[in-house]
Amino acid sequence: MGIQVEFNPDLALRKFGTLDRKLEECLPEELETGKEYNFLKKGQRIYYLRGEIPLVKTEGNQKLSDPLASIIITEYTHFIFGEEVWTKGLYKIIKKIEPNEIYFNGCEPIRKEEKFCED
Repeated sequence: MGIQVEFNPDLALRKFGTLDRKLEECLPEELETGKEYNFLKKGQRIYYLRGEIPLVKTEGNQKLSDPLASIIITEYTHFIFGEEVWTKGLYKIIKKIEPNEIYFNGCEPIRKEEKFCED
């Protein structure tokens, strides 16, 4: 018997108001910079806690949007509900990301002093 754990490089939540989903499983109706929100994910998930990660929208089956915001996860914990393991926690919006804006370089946010190479 093994232990199933999923490592997530981003926080993927459903569209606001998705039927049959709890409020915490969905994106907030409006993202506000500096505000903290609760999240809830099925399964035992591991998130990076020492820096910014992308917040994305999921349609399920690993169909993810481009990053909507840069967030930090301030806390999370695992718990059992019924027969299933769940992960719940808090995340804070650091920056809303505009459509087509490039904000992450791999897993690191791009800082204003960074410049891309010109060929």
